[in-house]
Amino acid sequence: MTHQAIYKERLIPHMVVDALNRYDDHPCLHLGGETATYLEVRKQVSRFAQALQAMQIQTGSRVALLSENCPEVVFFNLAAHVVGCTVTPLHPKGSFDDHAYVLLDAEIEALVFQPSNYEERVEKLSNTIAGVEHFLAFGPSQAGEDYSALAATFEPKPLVAPDVKPDGINNIVYTGGTTGTPKGVVHTYASITYMTMMQMAEWDIPSRVRFMVVTPLSHAGFTCLVPTLLRGGCLFVPPAFSPDIFFEMVAEQKITATMLVPPMIYSLLDAKKAETADMSSMVTIFYGASPISSVRLKEAIKRWGKIFAQFYGQVEAPTCFANLRKEDHDIDNPDRLACCGRPSPWIDLTLLDDFGSKVDTGTIGEICVRGPLLMQRYLNKPDQTQEAFHGNWLHTGDLGRMDRDGFLSIVGRKKDMIITGGFNVYPREVEDVLTSHPGVQQAVVFGLPHEHWGEAVTAAVTLRPGTHTSNDLLNMLIAAVKMAKGSIQAPKTIHVVDAIPLTPVGKPDKKALASLVGLVSDTSGKS
Repeated sequence: MTHQAIYKERLIPHMVVDALNRYDDHPCLHLGGETATYLEVRKQVSRFAQALQAMQIQTGSRVALLSENCPEVVFFNLAAHVVGCTVTPLHPKGSFDDHAYVLLDAEIEALVFQPSNYEERVEKLSNTIAGVEHFLAFGPSQAGEDYSALAATFEPKPLVAPDVKPDGINNIVYTGGTTGTPKGVVHTYASITYMTMMQMAEWDIPSRVRFMVVTPLSHAGFTCLVPTLLRGGCLFVPPAFSPDIFFEMVAEQKITATMLVPPMIYSLLDAKKAETADMSSMVTIFYGASPISSVRLKEAIKRWGKIFAQFYGQVEAPTCFANLRKEDHDIDNPDRLACCGRPSPWIDLTLLDDFGSKVDTGTIGEICVRGPLLMQRYLNKPDQTQEAFHGNWLHTGDLGRMDRDGFLSIVGRKKDMIITGGFNVYPREVEDVLTSHPGVQQAVVFGLPHEHWGEAVTAAVTLRPGTHTSNDLLNMLIAAVKMAKGSIQAPKTIHVVDAIPLTPVGKPDKKALASLVGLVSDTSGKS
């Protein structure tokens, strides 16, 4: 009889250890103006892992992370894979209440943090939250132990992957909490391994990639790290995101790939340096997290070439269950540029109506998926877990339609669908009309309570540099929607804002916008 060990799965910790062991002198991490080799990173990961184990943080221990981008975030996250502990990232811009809620809900045993930015927050948390045994700082701190100093006392050892099971918990990532308390999304080693395998298969990642990460390494940015290591590449992390910093690093470091959210692409397009920036080294710009304006995407392709690749996923089914490949970006087909691509061949995807039946091609339905990429459950929320998995599908909450060629387009979140005067309005369709105006940089459409209509279609827009707010402009935008979609879908009010607030995963925060528009009523137009 064949022993079951012969079929044992290799999981994400094995991938991390193998990738770090593959090279010595190749550049691995460029952060803070310095470049560390694979050997140097490997040594640091060993030290950070041994420091965790010295404090009895073992396989299955639950550890939270609160930090801006810094080298220690990379060392810790990779060390967590070596140890086998469960990581829960706290968003760097999250509130005290959200951080406190997560620490309690996830039963966190240790909080790792960056003292230069979060000393006061952690001190307050330590005085408020019971149950957290260790507060571990990346440096000297009054609020916790010096994790970095402790790590430095250990001699590096060969990295060995922990004995974890496919159904063991790899991480617990909390949703933004825009509708009620945040939900802890539980992912197993199997689901995160599958995500990484799909990235390697589906994403056009250049060989020996030079990958620039401009999003938080504690969240979306970290999903780029393991694929970069597996390609034998180097991760480049700028001190912050701005068009000047971005273009400078691309030119100086010959960056070949990066991952951006749509507002970042808009800011690059509208920057003064956009026309002269040297982007010749760039092979692939991955983008996602929220819908992109097809008009702005066409501009970007005309300026920098067919180097854009879209990914579509959500926290519950992360990163890549649909992809729009570079070659599918057809600038002569606006509908194609407005879609999010074809479903991954490793995921079962369908569109269902409110009764659980599949809808016809071209008809709007809820996007539902199956496959090993999916979360295990919502932590401590059995009713919401059951609701999410109703009918043996993961219900994403996104509404979409599939065309005859198998390309999927998203029209909006199910909960964001606006019912005005008894008619359904899908925000994405209105947003696409608004962003087709040459003066609009970004548009977000949402509903606000209205005593007559039930909900009033409302828009918030940011304007491109050189475009000024005027009643004529706002009335022109409203008229454009009336002409393209009809008066029902036309915004009752359009507000001009300086910036669109984002959730921790880079999506427009419509709850925050609904609060914000009351502060900018003097720059609004009404139909």
